[in-house]
Amino acid sequence: MKAKADMNCVGKTFCAFILLTVAVAMVPMGSQARNSTGSDTEPSQENNSSAGKKQDFQSSQSPNFPNGNVLPDRMAITKWWDNISVSIIAGSSVNLTCHKVSRVDLVLVTWKIRPRIGNHCTLAYRTDENKTYRTNCSERMDWKSSPDTNSALQIQQVTLTDEGYYSCETANSDGTFIQTYTLTVLVPPVVTLTCDSNGTALCKAAAGKPAAQVSWDPNRDPRTELENHTDGTVTVLSIYSPRETSITCLVSHPAWHTSQSKECQSDNGNMFLQYFAISAGLLGILFILALIFLCKLRHGRICYKSKIPESAPTHNVQDSNEQQELEPYASYVQKENMIYNTVYEVTVSEDLPPRLQSAM
Repeated sequence: MKAKADMNCVGKTFCAFILLTVAVAMVPMGSQARNSTGSDTEPSQENNSSAGKKQDFQSSQSPNFPNGNVLPDRMAITKWWDNISVSIIAGSSVNLTCHKVSRVDLVLVTWKIRPRIGNHCTLAYRTDENKTYRTNCSERMDWKSSPDTNSALQIQQVTLTDEGYYSCETANSDGTFIQTYTLTVLVPPVVTLTCDSNGTALCKAAAGKPAAQVSWDPNRDPRTELENHTDGTVTVLSIYSPRETSITCLVSHPAWHTSQSKECQSDNGNMFLQYFAISAGLLGILFILALIFLCKLRHGRICYKSKIPESAPTHNVQDSNEQQELEPYASYVQKENMIYNTVYEVTVSEDLPPRLQSAM
């Protein structure tokens, strides 16, 4: 009995060992199976999710015809091209082009414009109807030429309100191709330099976009102030003091190929010019006074040597006539007096004694 009991114990032990071995062998297989099942399931979920997103994206991005119809499913494949940043100076013109695609089976070309300020704008062209459609677009925005041959967009006289995002959607049998642009408008500033008598220089770059960069030569630590305007432009004020020598204000801006410079002369140079001007003025005044004095002195000597005779008093015609009438009488009287005097002297001499006659 004891031997039989030992055999039963050994058999049970062997069975337990076998069961344990089988259980240990099954654990890795089950784990591998679960891993394999999980890995197969998760990608399928991601693919389903991605497919759903792609389908939603394509349906939302597929260009709509003006009558509400959408493109067929075979044209719903959308391809995006890299965004292009374009900077343009205010007042100039710019051309934005679509991605080059085959125009043999072209279906639709659409420009979608989203300015940072203002309403959205849309330009579209349907090849099957050979018609263009326009919504909320400025007259300055239009096709560069006929859209059936060239789908480029032209913007004339660019302003700050034209800043924003532009996309061209071209649809053909291969799908929809989208080219995007980010348009930035540059406004060059107006530069002025003011130098006062206290030795302070003020360099001003007014209404620029973006803000101008102001520096000085010789380089120091100026005080800089910024004034932001409602239209997006910025005025930069740079104050440089004290000023001992000639200085130059240098202003750089993305709208310029080279920086602009304005020079402020030193006070010493200004003082020299002032002294020179004052001295020249005084010398000029002294020279004029000397000429006047010499002129007067010369004219005075001439007048002293030859005095101008005084003019005889004027007589009227009546006095002249009376004088002419009296002249014969006066001469007659004078002759009579001379005769009378001669006769008188002869008579008197005859009547006097001889002694007195000899004295006469």
